[in-house]
Amino acid sequence: MAKHLTKVDIEKILHALDGWEGRLTWEALCDSMPPLIGTRPTRQTLSAHLKIQEAFQHKKGRRDLSVGAKVPVSLSLAAQRIKRLEEENARLRNENEGLLEQFVVWQYNAYCHGLTEQQLAAPLPRARRGSSES
Repeated sequence: MAKHLTKVDIEKILHALDGWEGRLTWEALCDSMPPLIGTRPTRQTLSAHLKIQEAFQHKKGRRDLSVGAKVPVSLSLAAQRIKRLEEENARLRNENEGLLEQFVVWQYNAYCHGLTEQQLAAPLPRARRGSSES
């Protein structure tokens, strides 16, 4: 049975995608996971998580624009870090756009159903752990 991915696993996978070098395939991504998460997930396990699927599609759609010029090691490391951070930034911007779109839908639905801002901002009820009452 396949391992369920934790939030930490998903973040590690997203980080790996942000810094991915070379040809990206689902198989290559799955093969690179054992050192990071302790097991080799299936393609279906990875693609079942929307964040991973979107990051994969985003990374797959981008073409490597870097030129293969020789640079000193310190500059090469800095360039790799900059590239990884730019990829992460682009992925997070894309994710943020999706969340903003979802918020607009929720805002409209709340308005249509007559919910007030105070109702929407009400705190969550406290969990009643250990209580025998139903």
